[in-house]
Amino acid sequence: MNAAAIQQYLDFAYIAAVVLFILALKWLSSPVSARRGVLAGEVAAGLAVVATLYNPELVAYKWIVIALIIGAGIGIPLGMVKITAVPQRTALSHAFGALSAAMIGIAEYYVGLSRISRFEMGEIAMEVIIGSLTFTGSLIAAGKLQELLPQRPIVYKGQNIVSLSVLGAAVLLAAALVIHPEQTVLFPIMVIVALLFGVMLVTPIGGADMPTVISLLNSYAGFSAALLGFVLNSKVLIVAGALDGSSGFILSVIMCKAMNRSFTNVLFGAFGTVQVAVGKIEARPVRSASAEEAAEILDAARKVVIIPGYGMAVAQAQHKLRELHDILTKRGIDVSFAIHPVAGRMPGHMNVLLAEADVPYDRLIEMDEINPEFPRTDVVLVVGANDVVNPAARNDKNSPIAGMPILNASEAQTVMVIKRSMSPGFAGIDNELYYLDKTLMLFGDAKNFVTSIIKELNAVAAGT
Repeated sequence: MNAAAIQQYLDFAYIAAVVLFILALKWLSSPVSARRGVLAGEVAAGLAVVATLYNPELVAYKWIVIALIIGAGIGIPLGMVKITAVPQRTALSHAFGALSAAMIGIAEYYVGLSRISRFEMGEIAMEVIIGSLTFTGSLIAAGKLQELLPQRPIVYKGQNIVSLSVLGAAVLLAAALVIHPEQTVLFPIMVIVALLFGVMLVTPIGGADMPTVISLLNSYAGFSAALLGFVLNSKVLIVAGALDGSSGFILSVIMCKAMNRSFTNVLFGAFGTVQVAVGKIEARPVRSASAEEAAEILDAARKVVIIPGYGMAVAQAQHKLRELHDILTKRGIDVSFAIHPVAGRMPGHMNVLLAEADVPYDRLIEMDEINPEFPRTDVVLVVGANDVVNPAARNDKNSPIAGMPILNASEAQTVMVIKRSMSPGFAGIDNELYYLDKTLMLFGDAKNFVTSIIKELNAVAAGT
């Protein structure tokens, strides 16, 4: 087979990969077709890799095999983490992807230094800066999610000015390299400054904004890959990176809207600082209930809405909630799950957990669709959710979450909240919902408490 024919097959493989990447993104937008989307994305990536490796100009295959073995040795354990660790594992994936893009850009600079043009230098500089800051920013995000680093914002006076000055320094160094690419001493300085800015970008961001941060970092990693495509003249990499970057950016916009926040507020607002008033508010009395009482209330209901949050993920209670859903449904009770866009620690976190437990897709109802149903709901069961059901978002103009769209759990006839303690959520403020006359606090581990409720419901069914 001649070189022209081989190139045609390779071009066809790249085109097929691009089409599959687009279809994967389309199918991933719905839980019903999500598995098909994942498979399409995997096939697309496989086609692109195989087509690239078939390049007759490649001669050092042994190094590629060594790299594949090392990568698999790291990737397989990372892929076998507990479902609760998926957010930090996702952050690490962004870090490694961005690091690979940055390192290839660095290699391209030093290898092609003698023939590099100013335009190419600009491409490399932008790609390396974005890849470098995404790498360190993603590591900080993973550290916060894993609780190796403080989840609260770490701030100091004049922080935003310092951070933006560091970014400005990286941009100025890039501009200097565009004018004088041969000034090799400036290149490593630019990389170090970009790495430093990534740390400074994410360190001041609190746990409440982690879902948006994860989405933004995904966007940055995609854009760095797209820029790398320009550097390597790889059309498939440009398209895949652009799809990843733009979809991540759009998702970040949606999530900011869901929190009634702007990008600048998320990145520079230091949201998540614990409020001084929390101690005073916690002194207010609350009503608590036992598993037996909760089971009786659920058994008498006609319509139940379950609101999951990160506490459900920590307790691994999703399977028990599926069991509770099945028991109540068999009794003719209408049961659904209310999903807030930023519940958990990553986009779609609750959807992933509930899908793992085989909760029917049509029972997962998004916020805008479920909110009108709360006034007609007999019982709301909040499992580990906090800020996304806090009425302070509507009632307190001075609250850090003022204006944030929430699930209107307080409008139901009865509210039951499974929670370990009265501690505040990621936003660091107490929850007004806990102190309403209609609210019953069910203190304990979510999985254990739901198990106890199921036991009591079965006992009622048995007539004991």
